[in-house]
Amino acid sequence: MAHAKARIGTVDYATAIATGHHRLTADEGPELGGRDAGPAPYDLLISALGACTVITLRMYAERKQWPVTAVHADIHFKRGDDKVESIDRVLHVEGSIDAEQKKRMAEIAERTPVTLTLKRSLEIRTTLGT
Repeated sequence: MAHAKARIGTVDYATAIATGHHRLTADEGPELGGRDAGPAPYDLLISALGACTVITLRMYAERKQWPVTAVHADIHFKRGDDKVESIDRVLHVEGSIDAEQKKRMAEIAERTPVTLTLKRSLEIRTTLGT
């Protein structure tokens, strides 16, 4: 399925990411010692959620032949003082659709692939390569 490689050298904290034929850079902001050369890791995480959300909703609207002209997802990752983490997602659907159709799209957003992955327990196995 999905595959990515990340590499960091001695420049704090610029990270080269390769996934498929795409090349990305991640970094931390100056407040954490980076140079802000790219999105921070949590920014990438919520970007993936946002992309999956709007792509899925676009596909759904097309399948239903609803006249949706744009879908926006505004996503915020939060960590409270009690270390409880949460994500807030606000959807904006443009086009000539009614309130019931918009409500249905919000329901679909709760079942997008990345949403479901983030909501359930995810096992991460780490090994050392040779």
